Amino acid sequence: MSWKEMSRVRRDRITDAAVVIGAAGLSMAVGYARARGVWLYPRLTSVVPLALDHVLPPPLKGRTDLLVPLAASALLWWRRRWPVPIAVVLALLSAIWPLIPAALVALFTAAALRPWRTTLAVTACALLPFALYLALHSHLVGVRMPAAAPTGTVLVGVLVSAAVGWGLFVRASRESTEHARREAALRADHVRQRERESLAREMHDVLAHRLSLLSLHAGALEVNPGAPADQVKQAAAVIRTSAHQALEDLQEVLGVLRAPLTDTTRSEPPQPVLADLVHLVQESRTAGMRIDLDESVTDGATAPGATGRTAYRVVQEALTNARKHAPGQPVTITVHGAPGAGLTVEVTNPVPEGTRPCVPGGGLGLIGLQERAALVGGSLTYGRDGQTHRVLARLPWPA
Repeated sequence: MSWKEMSRVRRDRITDAAVVIGAAGLSMAVGYARARGVWLYPRLTSVVPLALDHVLPPPLKGRTDLLVPLAASALLWWRRRWPVPIAVVLALLSAIWPLIPAALVALFTAAALRPWRTTLAVTACALLPFALYLALHSHLVGVRMPAAAPTGTVLVGVLVSAAVGWGLFVRASRESTEHARREAALRADHVRQRERESLAREMHDVLAHRLSLLSLHAGALEVNPGAPADQVKQAAAVIRTSAHQALEDLQEVLGVLRAPLTDTTRSEPPQPVLADLVHLVQESRTAGMRIDLDESVTDGATAPGATGRTAYRVVQEALTNARKHAPGQPVTITVHGAPGAGLTVEVTNPVPEGTRPCVPGGGLGLIGLQERAALVGGSLTYGRDGQTHRVLARLPWPA
């Protein structure tokens, strides 16, 4: 098993054990390499161990140089849980015992896990004993400072600064990684939201068209119950086909909606193209609508997919609205375009007498079409012009 494959808790425990053993070994090595009397405060380094010898049981007397580094280094096992208290305790004890390695590790942990204000306070506590030592010996007359004391104090200050700086760097790197992760999550959410909005538009355009056809045929049967058997059979077949196609379209859209965003194998719902306009018009004519189609398109097969799809949706939504708001009225569809000249789609129908200009709850499909046209770099306008309702879309078609 590689290091990355291990669980985080297991890796932390292995790291903590290595840190405790390493800090204890280094602290004991420093203690044996230097005489106790040349540490920062000679009197304290003499009195405190003697006082501990009176408290410790007989087998442990005279072994403070071994026991204190071991006990202090063992505190590093809990440095992630209580980084500040452990760093302060080890920093203060390092003025009496050679615990600099353990104190540096504790300072690094505190800087990596706590805010910079807390880190600044802990660093000040760590440097305070050394600053007091230099200040006291520089002002006391007749007190001789060891020759190596200034150099050792400066070295400790450099080590403390390095440990704290490294901890701050690790903390900044971790925060930067977390910020990048959050930004990536926000971008993914934004992409997912845009996809959901696109699917909602598709669902509205497709289902509204299918259901309006179904309603039209059902209404014809309702108002003419005595129609010939052949017409009733034909209308029932169209109703069944429209309902079946509506269910299929709904299943396709929901299938894409349920698929994970990262699923690269998912299939997108089939999208209409400009050539499908003829079938769309024929379908509506079969439902009983009177439609006049004036199509003059050069090289329609070369039209961009987004442009052709938008033109199809414009005509589809206009026909759906005509069936709902102007039943029985003729519809005129004009489609002109060529590469380099753009594509113009216009759908008009007379407004029946007594029809209100705005129907409550309506117009959402046309608003969605305006957004769709803007996405491909075109424009769409709609509204009433006298006794005629007009939907006009101008879409780009590069040469």
